[in-house]
Amino acid sequence: MAAFYLLTIAVAGQAPDPDELYRQREDPARIQQAVEILAARAAGGRDFDAAWKLARACYWIGTQGDTPLRRSALERGAKAGEQAAALQPARPEGHFWRAANMGALAESFGLWQGLKYRGRIKDALERVLAIDPAWQQGSADRALGWWYFKVPGLFGGSRKKAEVHLRRALGYNPTSTVTLFFLAEVLADDGRRTEARALYQQVLDAPLDPEWAPEDRSFKALAAERLRRR
Repeated sequence: MAAFYLLTIAVAGQAPDPDELYRQREDPARIQQAVEILAARAAGGRDFDAAWKLARACYWIGTQGDTPLRRSALERGAKAGEQAAALQPARPEGHFWRAANMGALAESFGLWQGLKYRGRIKDALERVLAIDPAWQQGSADRALGWWYFKVPGLFGGSRKKAEVHLRRALGYNPTSTVTLFFLAEVLADDGRRTEARALYQQVLDAPLDPEWAPEDRSFKALAAERLRRR
């Protein structure tokens, strides 16, 4: 399918930029185009950028796309991230997006079935921390914070460690909507509702990051819902 798509646009004299298509990821047709182009480029097994960007695009579809498509997109994204990590093990992108896709897969399966991914997710995120803790605004610390929050204590989870990692991530970007929201969830679960409400409000007040505006809008909507409910 992807090869046919690329042949079609080549004949037509067009070559859409997958990065530009990804920037328009809220449009299902655009993000699907990006996936098809990146999949074709990654198919040879040597294109690091295509592989990790495919994993990133699949993560969007797997978390924001039509529900029937989500799990297959996340599985594809995890494989693409694994490919990128194998091609460039000293770069953070493949490790992170592999972990992100596996994390979303784990949540889609539910607590007990999803636990089978926990070790691989944690290992990949710790690899990112070892490579560059500041990468992508402290994304590895943020994701590890969420890992420690979602995994039961019997299997290594810890609200205390979750809070430590999330506050560390805020050191890289104090207005990150996703980090603020995750920290608010941890504090709310710990019964610290006043602190949590203040953080939800910070999510609403935070400026949109041009690179992550679609995600910012999503977390702002979630924060508004939490404030109405709590």
